[in-house]
Amino acid sequence: MDITVAVDAMGGDHGPAVTVSGAALLLDEHPAVFFQLHGDEARINAELAKLPKLKARSVVIHTDQCVAMDEKPAQAIRRRNTSLSNAIHAVKSGEARAVISAGNTGALMALSKMILKMMTDDLERPAIGCSWPNKKGFGTVLDVGANVTSDARQLIEFALMGAAFHRAVHGVKKPSIGLLNVGSEDVKGHEEVREAHKLLRENTLGLNYHGFVEGTDLCAGTVDVTVTDGFTGNVALKTAEGTARFIKDLLKDAFKSGPMAMLGAVLAGSALKAMAKRIDPGASNGGPLLGLKGIVIKSHGGADARAFSNAIRVGLSLATSGYERDIIDSLAQFSQSLTAEAGLDADLKETSAAIAAGDKVN
Repeated sequence: MDITVAVDAMGGDHGPAVTVSGAALLLDEHPAVFFQLHGDEARINAELAKLPKLKARSVVIHTDQCVAMDEKPAQAIRRRNTSLSNAIHAVKSGEARAVISAGNTGALMALSKMILKMMTDDLERPAIGCSWPNKKGFGTVLDVGANVTSDARQLIEFALMGAAFHRAVHGVKKPSIGLLNVGSEDVKGHEEVREAHKLLRENTLGLNYHGFVEGTDLCAGTVDVTVTDGFTGNVALKTAEGTARFIKDLLKDAFKSGPMAMLGAVLAGSALKAMAKRIDPGASNGGPLLGLKGIVIKSHGGADARAFSNAIRVGLSLATSGYERDIIDSLAQFSQSLTAEAGLDADLKETSAAIAAGDKVN
């Protein structure tokens, strides 16, 4: 089945040199995909001239306007006909099934919410998810940057959306879920994370809830889905990416330190390449903005062509799954459980008031 993907070809640090080449790499694996490439026609066509296969499976939607990486979201919203907004509108109109951008995260968030709207009225903002390499393969972590703070209800919504994403992309039918905290004991953490823990532990939503997890559990693969607020998640993500690069640099320096070390590097070459691939942030590139009425994937701004193709692959995985219906059904069940709980609390208060009034009469 043919699927059309809209690409903000001007987004990211490298623009069409990476976004167009990344689309070509993806097309080699998925020849049924068709691309809308939004941006400067001359620059995009210059890249397409080198890629005849992609040129035959794409259309260029020209605009001479793009959103700068340092542009404020409010400015991006006010401007019309940018490559980013046009690509998102393609999903809104149904011309494309997903949009991929390596551009300005804040602008992508703001424009996606304004154009596509949220899945339900109860959801306030999207959450950014990411695939996180661990000992067992890949886990899912969210939020990694969309919401600086999150209350207990939002954390539970993240758990539901993260589980749906993990099912769609990583194929785990009932993923285990953990709340990121400073300890595993029930008394640890701030009020909102403790309240979310209490509700999830007592949940009637059919979730496979593990409990609290700590930072060391992210790479251990203790749970499939790790839930946290966007501030903590973003700090954790960038710390992990920086650590991965630091380790790679240390290994390079160590194996260049002398003749024997260089010989060791040659002998261990295949193992070192496999390790480098596992910890490369580009291998897990592509963070979905979960909770929107449409598929929006954020790529790293500095992604190379291979990493950008991975972001497109995430979009395709979601587009060919039932994850949107999965999230809507899960959120509806959660909302019903909250309504029922509120009704029970009201009944208890009414009963208590009646008893108190009876005591006074007697």
